[in-house]
Amino acid sequence: MTKAVFLDRDGVINREVDVLRSVKQLRILPKAAEAIRKINRIGFLAIVITNQPVVARGWLTEKEVDRIHAVLIKRLGAKGAKLDAIYYCPHHPNANLKKYRMKCSCRKPNIGLIKKAAKNFGINLKKSFMVGDSTRDILAGKRAGMKTILVKTGYAGKDRKYDVKPDFTATDLNKAVGIIKKHVKQ
Repeated sequence: MTKAVFLDRDGVINREVDVLRSVKQLRILPKAAEAIRKINRIGFLAIVITNQPVVARGWLTEKEVDRIHAVLIKRLGAKGAKLDAIYYCPHHPNANLKKYRMKCSCRKPNIGLIKKAAKNFGINLKKSFMVGDSTRDILAGKRAGMKTILVKTGYAGKDRKYDVKPDFTATDLNKAVGIIKKHVKQ
């Protein structure tokens, strides 16, 4: 089975702006492309799992989110970094748009998107990692049976929404990949 590094998007790969609504706001964090290149080289898939309540709020359409993701993939690709997939949840329990108002299994900390990616790619979650900047990301990773790494970029775990401890902590995504490389060699 395949191994993967599941990545939150905002605050891990690109700068956290609270609510990213435009490609103009999309800024890749320093060394994020380098980190994803390393993930690619060590034989892990690089898969983004992100909540995008901007859709539920009516601030962006799914097509607009897809456009932002296409630009992200292109910018990373220009630096030799490849994302194998991006999965996002457009739902929110308090959505402005009725179509997206629900408690779903795909919104982190739920693991619906992780399970979908695991099925689609044949991923062994026990040999995979979740890297995020919030307690929501860490709880999702733990629920899926993965090792978790909290990065100190973005929210840096200070959201305090869930009482959960990561397996590891790193200053940024590049340092997180260093932890993964060490862990894999053991």
